[in-house]
Amino acid sequence: MEGDRRRYSHDDLYRVAVILRAKEAGFALDDIREMIATEDRAARRDILLHRHADLARRIAEAQASLELIECALECDHEDFASCHHFQAMVAERIGVDSPVRVR
Repeated sequence: MEGDRRRYSHDDLYRVAVILRAKEAGFALDDIREMIATEDRAARRDILLHRHADLARRIAEAQASLELIECALECDHEDFASCHHFQAMVAERIGVDSPVRVR
């Protein structure tokens, strides 16, 4: 330490950045630790594949939610919940064949 300040190398900063990005992507700390520590390429790939599938699912869910919000914002009805288009989007999102009518 220099002047009671810790000095970090470029590698240390890179490692912290990887950890922060992995946390943002939904990795558990144990997964991050294992992914960084393992020298087994197959094990690291398995961890990444699992997170990839989970993150892709979360992105698709967020995109569907965003589209639903945008539909409500663009709706001309007094109450967007009574809009046939909005109801159809909700029905599709929850896996129902036909929208439930809200009056």
